[in-house]
Amino acid sequence: MAAGTSNYWEDLRKQARQLENELDLKLVSFSKLCTSYSHSSARDGRHDRYSSDTTPLLNGSSQDRMFETMAIEIEQLLARLTGVNDKMAEYTNSAGVPSLNAALMHTLQRHRDILQDYTHEFHKTKANFVAIRERENLMGSVRKDIESYKSGSGVNNRRTELFLKEHDHLRNSDRLIEETISIAMATKENMTSQRGILKSIHSKMNTLANRFPAVNSLIQRINLRKRRDSLILGGVIGICTILLLLYAFH
Repeated sequence: MAAGTSNYWEDLRKQARQLENELDLKLVSFSKLCTSYSHSSARDGRHDRYSSDTTPLLNGSSQDRMFETMAIEIEQLLARLTGVNDKMAEYTNSAGVPSLNAALMHTLQRHRDILQDYTHEFHKTKANFVAIRERENLMGSVRKDIESYKSGSGVNNRRTELFLKEHDHLRNSDRLIEETISIAMATKENMTSQRGILKSIHSKMNTLANRFPAVNSLIQRINLRKRRDSLILGGVIGICTILLLLYAFH
């Protein structure tokens, strides 16, 4: 009976040591995963500041899945180790040899301390990972908001630039119109002055024609040519004025 109970205790210790070794390896890998996620997040943050790239981590989703998988596996190992420790506690309470009971309690306490350390390390690493992931998600959201604001500001700047260009175009058109009107007024004054000169010459020619009938026919041809030249000059000035107005409003 003693041999049977001794074998049962050794089996429990063997199971506990095996689970503790598995947990130790899992926790080391779990810690490395969290550390790599933290470093990759920092690199991604620096990349975003210099390149204005809002794309999330390429391997972020795979790391999240790996984190969830490893967390479940570690929780299962911790639950199994807790169960083994409970069985060991039941055995020590039912042990019939008092001299062995103290040694068994010492061994059980050592396994309980190891379980407590592994549980504390697991929850601490998990909490750090969750905090880093939440901070990364928050920073990603902030970067997206900043990029959206920059994009909106860029659109507003382009609109303002277009409005300013249109305003300059209108001012140039107004200046051309004013210059065209000034040219037209100066042309009108010159034509009025020339008309006065032509009337004076015409009156003088009529006086000469009345005195010299032989020159009358020559004067009429001259008057016809002058009238034709005046019509041609007026037509040229009118066409130039129209072309200037069309260019100004184009």
